[in-house]
Amino acid sequence: MRHLMNPLDFTVEELDALFDLADDIAANPAKYAHACEGRKLATCFYEPSTRTRLSFEAAMLNLGGQVLGFSDAGSSSASKGESVSDTIRIISCYADICAMRHPKEGAPMVAASRSGIPVINAGDGGHQHPTQTLTDLLTIRALKGRLGNFTIGLCGDLKFGRTVHSLINALIRYPGIRFLFISPTELKVPDYIIDMLSEKEIEYEEVIRLEDCIGQLDLLYMTRVQRERFFNEEDYVRLKDFYILNKEKMALAKDDMLVLHPLPRVNEISVEVDDDSRAVYFKQAQYGVYVRMALILTLLEITVS
Repeated sequence: MRHLMNPLDFTVEELDALFDLADDIAANPAKYAHACEGRKLATCFYEPSTRTRLSFEAAMLNLGGQVLGFSDAGSSSASKGESVSDTIRIISCYADICAMRHPKEGAPMVAASRSGIPVINAGDGGHQHPTQTLTDLLTIRALKGRLGNFTIGLCGDLKFGRTVHSLINALIRYPGIRFLFISPTELKVPDYIIDMLSEKEIEYEEVIRLEDCIGQLDLLYMTRVQRERFFNEEDYVRLKDFYILNKEKMALAKDDMLVLHPLPRVNEISVEVDDDSRAVYFKQAQYGVYVRMALILTLLEITVS
């Protein structure tokens, strides 16, 4: 039995196979419409989510399976004090696979160690968000035609953004990646990531103004400033609108630069950018369904001929 806690749980070769499967699912949805008949996915979400939870549910339903679970801790026995370990042991009696989101870092790992079914980390605090990373990689591969040999700018909350941390860790395995970290000082990328990049001699630069570097980018990965990660409301209010991507900034970018965003968006991308062909964040959400379908099939060891 296999779990997914971290994007690095899959080798580059395994990711290629996963993405090939996702491509086939996108091209031939009817072929996979009954692949998970009789199987159940439990979505155990201890904090709010729209895209990730509904994407997992859509993925399982598209495969002909069923879904059960809860959408916040208050509607589960966690509100009565039940541990994650006990919850997953119970869920293992009801479902064949589980997707878990939790505000505490490492909680899905604890669940996996006690589970009788595959567990997918659907986000744990500010730590990891591996299925978002798989979505990002599939989106880049599908629209750029490659995973490697590009300059990517990561903009916004690089301190608390688990999507950013996961994506950096995944991309360093591909050749020719150059990172530009665009953030205010208070939200800069953690030191352990800088240390890792320095140790591996991977090129990076830290900048504050998006305008100063957007013209260099092949990919721009925007993130929101996450209110739920702040301890001080004043700091959040001061930083929440630090970056706003608009038409004026897009005019400085390459004609083939792509803009990605894990969503939800607040103010960091103006709605006027949505009509730009380089804005692919809604396509990205669709790719998320395909990659989660492929992941469910892979972890359940289901093959479709």
